[in-house]
Amino acid sequence: MHTGGEPLRIITSGYPAIPGDDILAKRRYARDHLDHLRRFLMFEPRGHADMYGAILVEPSLPDADMAVLFIHNEGYSTMCGHAIIALGRYAVDYGLVKVVEPVTHVNIECPCGMVRTEVEVTNGQSRKVRFSSVPSFMFARDLALTLEDGRSFKTDIGYGGAFYAILDSGQFGLPISSSVTNKLTQLAEKVCLAVRKAIPLSHPDHDDLAFLYGAILTDGKDTFGDTPTRNICVFADSQVDRSPTGSGVSARLAIQHGKGLIQTGQSRRFESIVGSGFEGAVTSTTTCGPHAAVIASVKGLAHYSGKASFWFEDNDDVGRGFMLR
Repeated sequence: MHTGGEPLRIITSGYPAIPGDDILAKRRYARDHLDHLRRFLMFEPRGHADMYGAILVEPSLPDADMAVLFIHNEGYSTMCGHAIIALGRYAVDYGLVKVVEPVTHVNIECPCGMVRTEVEVTNGQSRKVRFSSVPSFMFARDLALTLEDGRSFKTDIGYGGAFYAILDSGQFGLPISSSVTNKLTQLAEKVCLAVRKAIPLSHPDHDDLAFLYGAILTDGKDTFGDTPTRNICVFADSQVDRSPTGSGVSARLAIQHGKGLIQTGQSRRFESIVGSGFEGAVTSTTTCGPHAAVIASVKGLAHYSGKASFWFEDNDDVGRGFMLR
């Protein structure tokens, strides 16, 4: 499937059982013992540097309809909004939940916690999906940092199931345009390096959640109102999200709400580097440990793109997976 252009390879069979008392334990086991399968499915010749995947596993939470581990070119993320939107539709279409019209609820257990989705269903056909985030919050505001080349910048750090550095690319004279994707990607990597060196992260729920997943460069349109805003998310190992990034939109909404730039119940359109869009809103406020937090709502549409089966021949060393970028 793909959501707003961002791929999602849903692994439905062939993976060995992944043990663990909870989803984070399963994530650690897959990372430590089954990482060759991640490379096999994400890397060339079966994938590419920007491939993304979802491994369906046994839930550990009693009210979960399904559970998922997310994989990409670097490892295992804790949350993925574009995948959640796709999986919500997939769960309805493949009979993983009882279908109820006009809205079917699908509870998806993720490494960051339970994410609840609402799938629009008309005449048995699934449509758009809305998910409610785990508590999202602004971890740091207006940090003044310096890149290795001496350029200074300001950034916020937000959490929406994963941590992101979120900043206006206009500080560096770059628009959010596909024509400068390479420059934006290189800049985001430099920003991540500076943040990781300077800012220790923490999450009140679990240390496994306390890492900087990527950087989100925006068009700076975080003013109060409903003006659409565009961003590019660069995460993992220089991986570029083709969608607006669901967890990133949740983090951006938390920051905008913390700065008084969006009200509870107000919707905004968030656009990606390729022009696809998510509808985002703050539905309620809460707390996450010491942090004022919000429950963000993100709505989008996923499409099917095909089915595939993959196999490995014993003499195919290159076929174990490789990356040229």
